[in-house]
Amino acid sequence: MNIVARLPRYAQLIRIDTLDKQVGTLLLLWPTMWGLWLAAEGLPPLYLVAIFAFGSFLMHSAGCVINDYADRDIDKSVERTRARPLASGAASPREAFGLAAALLLVACLLLLALNQLVFWLALAALALTASYPFTKRFLPVPQAYLGISYGFGIPMAFAAVRGDAPLLAWALLAGNLFWVIAFDTIYAMVDRNDDIKLGHVRSSAITFGRFEVRMVMLCYALTFAIATAVGLWAGRGWVFLAGVAVAAATAGYIYTLIRTRDRAGCWRAFVFNNWVGVAIFAGLALDYLVRG
Repeated sequence: MNIVARLPRYAQLIRIDTLDKQVGTLLLLWPTMWGLWLAAEGLPPLYLVAIFAFGSFLMHSAGCVINDYADRDIDKSVERTRARPLASGAASPREAFGLAAALLLVACLLLLALNQLVFWLALAALALTASYPFTKRFLPVPQAYLGISYGFGIPMAFAAVRGDAPLLAWALLAGNLFWVIAFDTIYAMVDRNDDIKLGHVRSSAITFGRFEVRMVMLCYALTFAIATAVGLWAGRGWVFLAGVAVAAATAGYIYTLIRTRDRAGCWRAFVFNNWVGVAIFAGLALDYLVRG
């Protein structure tokens, strides 16, 4: 089969076969944009916005391929994932390796336009992304590990703009970590029954047990509290705080979707997390426009 005929399978590997699957790229993008706007005080260069937006897509896509490679045997036993190309045999591990390598090569080329500190931070982010799938075998809350990986765009954005990664950037990363634990626990709730049957897959949805909804909401509360503190530390005002309030209200709606533990509701809740990121970003960007 020629490469053109195999493109739909590669699209499925990097989650561009349906629009709702691209929410992962957006959940990676928004925290990076928070960092970029804070670092540039509301006026980031357009080339940096483009680099980090495209970079978010590339890193998420590569991460999905690596994840599918690591979980190819597990995915065969999970209802939601058994049709994925590697699990079903529609694509080979060799193809997955080549696709991931190509995506990471393009991401590395983007780094040529940035400084050395960004490069070293990117290497750390790559190491976290590549190793994350394997942490699901032994960490009780692998979502925390994923949260660190998903947040590395924040110090990278500061490094690209300012040439350093100040404490403010790491504080925002900490806030984002709790958001990732929240939305990825919801994601794990979709597959929890299958994961329990497998017996060797770990997730926060399993570890938290019957308290998982409460823990999700606690993580949202910590996210908004840290985001508020970071915004005030950076001199942001009422417009930004209004954005955080909208994000909190969005989390309240998400609660109504997950409280019954219904699979379809949990999936909708996971996808809806995009609007949490949008609300915080909009509040931040508008605050700079209105208040300077």
